[in-house]
Amino acid sequence: MVISSFFPLLSQAQTPTLSNLTVSAVLDGYYQSEDRLMTERAKGFGIGETELALSASIDDMFFGKLTTVFESHDGESEVNVEEAFIQTMALPNGFTVRAGRFLSDIGYLNNQHLHSDSFTSRPSAYRAFLGGHYFDDGLRFSYIAPTDLYWTMGVEAFSGDSLRAADEHGERAFDSTGVYTAFTKIGGDISIESSWQLGLSYLRNENGQLTPEEHEEDHGAAADEAVAENPDDHAHAASYTGKNTFITDFVYKWAPNGNYKYQHLTLSAEYFRVSDFMVPKLDELDELLAGAEDHADDGEANSKDYHQAWYVSGVYQFSPNWSAGLRYGKLDSQLQHEAHFDQQTLKETELSIAWHNSHFSTVRLEFSHQSNLGFENANNDKVMTLQYVMAMGAHNAHQF
Repeated sequence: MVISSFFPLLSQAQTPTLSNLTVSAVLDGYYQSEDRLMTERAKGFGIGETELALSASIDDMFFGKLTTVFESHDGESEVNVEEAFIQTMALPNGFTVRAGRFLSDIGYLNNQHLHSDSFTSRPSAYRAFLGGHYFDDGLRFSYIAPTDLYWTMGVEAFSGDSLRAADEHGERAFDSTGVYTAFTKIGGDISIESSWQLGLSYLRNENGQLTPEEHEEDHGAAADEAVAENPDDHAHAASYTGKNTFITDFVYKWAPNGNYKYQHLTLSAEYFRVSDFMVPKLDELDELLAGAEDHADDGEANSKDYHQAWYVSGVYQFSPNWSAGLRYGKLDSQLQHEAHFDQQTLKETELSIAWHNSHFSTVRLEFSHQSNLGFENANNDKVMTLQYVMAMGAHNAHQF
């Protein structure tokens, strides 16, 4: 858990031969007692994000990776390409360029694969605003500063298809390069036993604003409705969008004598704010927001012009084979109903207990309690999930 764990987890360039190829697979299966809002996991038995990955040093200048993901949805199996990128390995002065399809480096969790999580689903902030985790086709420039503290920064440009606002009539002209991000992360060691990281991120979505003619009833409601409207877009598409997204995250880790393998504690928190979700037109947004105040019914409507969400999480591995995690999060979103906006609120508390036979195998039991306001078809306040995650083959160490 020393500062070196912050650096990109790429090995040194090797002689470019086929023997350099690394193959790995991750199996993710589960049983879930009830459906949950905006999650890929459905009630009953299913497979989660089961992945097959190939990676290698292409030559002394480039590294490449291909990750395919197998998932089940509504009883049907789907295959998605989650990563297909090349990355430079020999640029001077701490610069790196990545091109292709890859996970954006915004926030704390987004650049990590789902199987590395300590809970069965991402927090509601990720499910609502990033479709669980945001990967896309694009380009990244990043830089690691030559400082005593770990300090990295970068910018990205993506197509942004999965973060586009609703287009119920199919007549809207979207920008082909719709998403731009900027991020910075700084961190270091407090002692041999403790380390920390602070991150700030910004996402600009040129296609994220709704138009006044489109009604939010077909967008940003329960995930089941979105899937029914457009089954091809259900996977990893954002339920709520806006022009500007701001994210701040903080992580603290502790392990006795710096030995992370046998016992450790991880505390993390993130806050998301998504603003400018409606295209201003002849003050129609002001009229809608004013209408929300007039339409208030039992306190369910409000006049916020932004969405926001946050979570706090604590995970403690108290022995080499057992860990427990507790997470609480809250989502505040706005749902357009023609002449007004109604508030939606989702609160989630999750308790996770996991058994690890080794670093490569995990069996997890999770209990989730949800309370919500303004969501349709959301009566399942208690959900139990039993999950296994098994890794086969060579597998890179997880991010900090």
